[in-house]
Amino acid sequence: MTVTRTRTAPAAGKPAHRDGNVLRWLAAYTASMIGDSVYFAALSWAAARGGNATQTGLVLAAGAVPRAALMLGGGVVADRFGPRRVVLGSDAARCVVTLALAAVLLASTPVVWLLVVAALLFGVVDALFLPSVGALPPRLTAPGELARVQGMKVLAQRVATVTAAPAGGVAVALGGPAAGFVVAGLLFALSLPLLLAVRVRELPADDRAGTAEPAGRQLIGGLRYVRGHKVLAPLMVVVAVTEMGFAGPGNVGIVLLADERGWGATGMGWIVSGFGAGAGLAALGVAVRGRVRRAGAVLSWTALPGAAALAALALVPSVAGAVLAALLVGLLLGVGGALGGALLQTVTEPAYLGRVTSVASLLTLGVPPLCYPLTGVAIGLWGVGPVFVAGAVVTAAGGSVGLRWLRGAELPR
Repeated sequence: MTVTRTRTAPAAGKPAHRDGNVLRWLAAYTASMIGDSVYFAALSWAAARGGNATQTGLVLAAGAVPRAALMLGGGVVADRFGPRRVVLGSDAARCVVTLALAAVLLASTPVVWLLVVAALLFGVVDALFLPSVGALPPRLTAPGELARVQGMKVLAQRVATVTAAPAGGVAVALGGPAAGFVVAGLLFALSLPLLLAVRVRELPADDRAGTAEPAGRQLIGGLRYVRGHKVLAPLMVVVAVTEMGFAGPGNVGIVLLADERGWGATGMGWIVSGFGAGAGLAALGVAVRGRVRRAGAVLSWTALPGAAALAALALVPSVAGAVLAALLVGLLLGVGGALGGALLQTVTEPAYLGRVTSVASLLTLGVPPLCYPLTGVAIGLWGVGPVFVAGAVVTAAGGSVGLRWLRGAELPR
């Protein structure tokens, strides 16, 4: 099954990694991602100072609820108003929220209800930002460069993860949560002129059909489009199942594994770094390679050894072994993640990109955290090893679905 394209592609030009237009977008995206991580670090510290453990959890959960609930609606907004406009508005809104919160905290101590309101507003904006930022790359470069752009995007996410923690920690240590919010707000502000300088390709007139419909009908139309698409439908199943299998062990399970084995916070940190390093290497490889032949088959096959490495993580006796297993998990599942994102962007009609991206974002960022409490209960009942093995089985099941339905999916040349 070879994917064909039905939309007009941009004129051939520079490779994405040498295209100033793509690099401006990437710089804006990186600044925004670092700002997002610094904001979360400052919010966590402000919540811990302003309330007890239960109230801290409430503050941190407040942003996740609207983000998950409104994610699909964010895709409709992206398709209706254009992703560039929505991304600009989202970063501007996040800048205002964080700087306003910083101003309030400079004048008073953290108040839980205020932090909850700020987290709710931030979550709403995130629900708009994520589908729109994912819908931009096909408007910036030629279809054959989208795999490279996806690798560059994931690599930027890893850079943001590595740099945000020390940046946020230093800011909070020197000036408290208010300083952290100032740094985050300035990073969001930095992204705005970069985004304004990005040239975005307009959609052909016939691709705009349906964007004037009522929002509810437009959302249903997007879901039907995904369900009826011969590549997107199985791709979403693969994305959802593999992420669900990894999310619980890869987040909650790692903490409890390190505690059970006596590895402490340092050991946990090394394992998490292993995940990040593996995913970063995968993104770098895809960015350098550009096009990967038989992308659907590669995406599916890499999930199988990735699942085996996930199961091995809970069975190895040492921190070094766990770090190596985590590195392999990040590398193998990271390749699949980058190729899945590139396939999504190349097979989706432009008028549906926002809604399709919102479905993928919901399946990777909105739904998996719901399994965290279940993972904790399961580990309490059966221990770490069986839960990691169960997660590996689920992840492998996602890869098996891909081997059945995505083997012929190709990226454009």
